[in-house]
This record gives sequence, structure tokens and C-alpha cells, in this order.
Amino acid sequence: MTLLEGLQDSPALLVAVVSVLGLLVGSFLNVVILRLPRMMEQTWKRDAREALGLPAVEEARLSLSHPASCCPSCQAPIRPWQNVPVISWLALRGRCAHCRAPISPQYPLVEAASALLSAVCAWHFGYGPALLGSLVLSWVLLALAVIDLRTQLLPDDLTLPLLWLGLLLALAPIFADLHSAVIGAAAGYLLLWAVFWLFKLATGKEGMGYGDFKLLAALGAWLGWQSLPTIVLLSSVVGAAVGIGLIVFRRHGREVPIPFGPYLAAAGWLTLVFGPQLQQAYLHAVS
Repeated sequence: MTLLEGLQDSPALLVAVVSVLGLLVGSFLNVVILRLPRMMEQTWKRDAREALGLPAVEEARLSLSHPASCCPSCQAPIRPWQNVPVISWLALRGRCAHCRAPISPQYPLVEAASALLSAVCAWHFGYGPALLGSLVLSWVLLALAVIDLRTQLLPDDLTLPLLWLGLLLALAPIFADLHSAVIGAAAGYLLLWAVFWLFKLATGKEGMGYGDFKLLAALGAWLGWQSLPTIVLLSSVVGAAVGIGLIVFRRHGREVPIPFGPYLAAAGWLTLVFGPQLQQAYLHAVS
């Protein structure tokens, strides 16, 4: 029996293999989360200096593959055995093997979250194209959520490819037909765009970023316009509850912005996996 045949015939094997894959992808997602915003900042600075006619400043080249991973405190290179997802962090007790500086728990948390999301997708969708699509969507949403939490940015380098890939998958279709996907992309963008301008006209302040528009458009392209009410309602309720909790219990300033991207990403993933159940629960609650 080949591995592919085993994955088709054994759901347990499929979940196990996909979970390991999720761990490995989670390690790469940490690189994306940490480096992509810095790469964007480098580009902005370079473009600004060029627009102002200032001389260029030489900076070390930064990409997702260069330079090699190292300790942010002592710059010691990360050895392969020190880069095993989750296990290495636990074995090192969350500290650099060279200088003993603390290593952020973000690394194992993102890796574990990637493995868990991947396992749920394998269990829910089973072997097939829908599993591949759901894994890609899950991984990108995870990266976007953590980047937004850290920097309040939703990079176009992730949201726009996600949008176009959703529209292309609708040609199959896998999650939504092309008609629903196109309307979902347009409606998702315009919905938050309208909320943005209504809030700005009423208060004179910007309530969210343009990245949120693009993320909801991407989710509409993947899941169809029918999914948008569930995503918006779920993300808004959870976001409002968390925001109020931060203000009340942690004295989070009312003027301090709270990123909305993580709630959109979480709501989109829950709708991907549990969409029909969530819609039924909503209809039951309002009926």
C-alpha cells in the first residue's frame, strides 16, 4: 500500500500526517510573521528616501530565506536540532542555548496552532482538494492574525494572493461557485468600506484599516457571499467583547486601537469548518 492510498483509507493516518505537516508549516509561518513586516518597513523607507530625493542607505538584505535564523539577542545561529517545532523550545526551556536569553512563546504557540488547525481540517474535510484548500486558507489566516496582533498590519502580500486564489478555486468549484465568490469578494470589501466611512463621517476618526476590507473580500471569495453575515456577526461580537474586556479589566485606553484582523480571521476559519452549524444556530437564536 502506498502512502497516498493509506491517507485515503485511514482518517487517523491522514490526521497524523497533516498535523506533522502543520507543525513544519507553523515553523515557517513564524518566519513570515517576524520578517514580512520588517521587509515592508525596509521597502517603505527606501521608497520614501527616493521620493524625497535623499541618498540611499545601505541596509542588510532581508528576505524570508536570508539571513539564516539566529538568536535575536546574541545573534548565535540556530542549529537544526534547535529548530524542531515545539519540541526544541520545550527542550531548551524557552531559552537560547548560547546566551540563555528568553525565547518568545510565540514560536511554539504558532506551531501548535498550525498543527491543530491542520488536524481539524483533515478530520473535517478528509482526503481531497477541499483539504488542500482549507490548509492553505488556515495557514494564511493564522499568519495574518498574528501579524495584525503584533503590528496592526494586514500585508497585501498575503491578503491579495488569498483573494485571487479564492476566486480561482471558485472555478472548480471547491468551497463556493464562481458567482457566489465574485459577489462575496465585492460585497466583503464594500461592506467594511462603508462601515469605515460611516464611522469616519460620524466621529472624524478611522475605525479600521484597509487591510480589513481586503481580508473580508478574500474570505468572501473563498466562502461565497452567503458566509459574510456569519463572519461579520461572529467577528464583531467577539471583537466587541474582547475590546470591552480589555478596557474594563486591563485598563486598555479607549484611544488605543485594537486590531480587527484576528477576529475576522478566526470567524472566517470557524465559518470554513463549521459554517452550516453556525448559520443554523444563528437562525435558531433569532427565530
